[in-house]
Amino acid sequence: MLAYHGVTDHRSFGAQLDRLQRLATPVSLGAVLQAVAERRPLPPRSVLVTFDDADRSVLTHALPALDARGIPATAFVISELIGTERPFWWHEADFLARHGGRARSLDCGHPSQLLRRLKAMPDPDRRRSLHELRVSADRRPPRQEQLTPADLLALRDGGVAIGNHTQGHPCLGRCDDDTVRAEITGAHEALTRWLGEPPIAFAYPDGGHDVRAETVLQELGYRLGFLSDHRLGPRLPSHPLQISRLQVDSTTSTRRFDTILSGLEPAYRRWRRQAVA
Repeated sequence: MLAYHGVTDHRSFGAQLDRLQRLATPVSLGAVLQAVAERRPLPPRSVLVTFDDADRSVLTHALPALDARGIPATAFVISELIGTERPFWWHEADFLARHGGRARSLDCGHPSQLLRRLKAMPDPDRRRSLHELRVSADRRPPRQEQLTPADLLALRDGGVAIGNHTQGHPCLGRCDDDTVRAEITGAHEALTRWLGEPPIAFAYPDGGHDVRAETVLQELGYRLGFLSDHRLGPRLPSHPLQISRLQVDSTTSTRRFDTILSGLEPAYRRWRRQAVA
């Protein structure tokens, strides 16, 4: 399973899809669901293409390239951004900090450390710090056109399944129980309204598993849940709500992309960490 975010280089992305067709077997979300339901492994070298956050490049760049090659995919969307021009909160925070924004919990350290520190905060503190950055910065961040409900239907009609990625993309591990439930159920209700059917797949924000989130997903009838743990998943996932994915980017080099498709990337990463240590 491959986990992209946006597509910043459409030519490189197209070349990656060409290599994917030659070296692997692209599969759909439905095929993964069927494999889990029937306890029947996917074909050898099966790959599901996924996108987390789902900015407009999934519609403008990824969809035409996928459609031209007949490759299915899945996009996990942040529901509160749909139909807005709001930037992702981590982009907004970075911009505000670089334009005079200050927050009591972020007074020390370089702006480059901002995201790590915000993610480490309990969610109420993160939200309060973002508010303080907004009111103290001397410039507002540029608007970012997001997908609309109509765009979600266009993606689905084009072979890109739509999944839940929470309402606002918090770090679930830093949220209380009520917030975890509200983030998932709020997005679930919105997506059901826009799509005319409930989503059956979820991607954990920041890729980490959360037990409380899994409980809510089970209650809502979700069938598949995806991590971004850069691990190679088996052809038959043993935990349908904890499916591993390998992270990739549209600018990833050909050699690195081939390593990822080969399944050797996790071993290579372990070797690199040991070599550095």
